Amino acid sequence: MRPSSVPPDGVFTDRVDAGRRLAETLHALQGRDIVVLGLPRGGVPVANEVASALLAPLDVIVVRKLGIPHQPEVALGAIGEGGTRVVDTEMMARARVSAAQLDVVERDEEAALADRVTRFRRARGRIDLAGRTALIVDDGIATGATARAACRVARQLGAASVIVAAPVGPVNAARLIPEADDVFCVLQPTRFWAVGAHYRDFRPTTDDEVVSLLQAALPSSG
Repeated sequence: MRPSSVPPDGVFTDRVDAGRRLAETLHALQGRDIVVLGLPRGGVPVANEVASALLAPLDVIVVRKLGIPHQPEVALGAIGEGGTRVVDTEMMARARVSAAQLDVVERDEEAALADRVTRFRRARGRIDLAGRTALIVDDGIATGATARAACRVARQLGAASVIVAAPVGPVNAARLIPEADDVFCVLQPTRFWAVGAHYRDFRPTTDDEVVSLLQAALPSSG
């Protein structure tokens, strides 16, 4: 990791700053046959900076977190494009969430997933991952559930290798995502408790912003 990539106070200005610093830690990947895949929505501005620095194409893998009822920010698992599903049964037991309750959450998230796939794929088709390195980027790793689902989607789409990268994650981030061949983080604080605590500006990214970034990343027809 390059020393300049680490913010001195452990806090990124915003997702653009975080993406640029993350790109510095990934400079050795430049020149490989990589597709940078942002996790909508917050991971896409970060991924955009990484793709620009690595001179790699930008795309998305659409996943949805399965949150605890009445505490949706805590993930029980995730679903992704192509019917991919990851569920943390131990977390379900600790949170006392029944299979029936999870089914309700999953039905709601499946509808949201389908809507986002339609919106994000309207302006462009999916970039072919067959035989390539999928570099999955998010704005942070907490439980790893969404990244795990994204890794599975990338494998299903034929990626030869899968790397996960984020500006911040816990010290055990690599163990949280066994589906990845490698995991990179700029920051891995020992007392990690929330991704947003490491950003000054952590306002939600909108669907329109994601679409705009994907359209801007399209190769020029000229």
